[in-house]
Amino acid sequence: MLTASARLLRLLSLLQSRRSWAGPELADRLEVTPRTLRRDVERLRSLGYPVRGQSGIAGGYAMEAGAQLPPLALEDDEALAIALALRTATNALSASVGEPALRALAKLERVFPARLRRRAQALRDSILLLERTDHSLDTEVLSTLAEACDGRRVVTFDYTSRASAHTRRTVEPAGLVHTGRWYLIGYDRDRDDWRTFRVDRMAGDVAVGAGFVPKPPPDGGDLRRFVSRSISVDPYAHQVEVILHAPIDRVAARVSASTALLERLDEGRTRVSLGASSLAGLGAWVASFEVDFEVVEPPELIEALRELRCRIDGALKAARRFAE
Repeated sequence: MLTASARLLRLLSLLQSRRSWAGPELADRLEVTPRTLRRDVERLRSLGYPVRGQSGIAGGYAMEAGAQLPPLALEDDEALAIALALRTATNALSASVGEPALRALAKLERVFPARLRRRAQALRDSILLLERTDHSLDTEVLSTLAEACDGRRVVTFDYTSRASAHTRRTVEPAGLVHTGRWYLIGYDRDRDDWRTFRVDRMAGDVAVGAGFVPKPPPDGGDLRRFVSRSISVDPYAHQVEVILHAPIDRVAARVSASTALLERLDEGRTRVSLGASSLAGLGAWVASFEVDFEVVEPPELIEALRELRCRIDGALKAARRFAE
């Protein structure tokens, strides 16, 4: 016979497995009397589980939706299925899906017994995801970082920068953002500033340290905007800002977050901020949107557009001579 605690967990699992249970059937499954079943149901209610009871011949019990999500009692195969689904979701192109999936996976695997961890690892090792873009990415590192973000714990890791410099970084993590690649946003203690780190450039294990009091995040807490600016504007020699006379949805359909930072000015205008190593081809890129635009900065982009117009005029003149 099950102990009282084990029986309570079993009852919770049964109630969550289907819409409703007849009282006698539920008591039979638990091998208890109807009186013991009623007492166990009351214990679940006292713990915050919204168990509805119905009296009479057709009476029974059902789990209703509550104001908060209660803890779930999962069978082994159910827990493995959820872990596998969350692993797959971490590859989602949308950060609104991938980042919460990582946090949920970190919480789930933290409470896995050893036997389930081994089975979950075997499943991960045997499944390849064709759509994954970060081929060298270690999902264990992702899970560790997600858990550190959730628990506000300092992380330390070896990192290779864009310029191939190898450093050891100690960071207070704030969140993870996916733009086609995974990025960690955190406060770099050695640089005394906020930084963005590509997760696939982290080498070896990530060490998780003590807790910390979080600092106000950059960009008013908009970590996606911070990452977009960090990878599409800041690293380049030229910082460019133009205003396209087009709705932001139309512009966003052609420009990814890793290419430019977009800001809606009004229904028909969008501010585009981006970086460029050279301004020579940037004018043609802006003109390719086939809408009116304004150059905010830098002035050198105006000169690049003049040169582009001269080349186009020359090509048109040559075309007319050839036609004659």
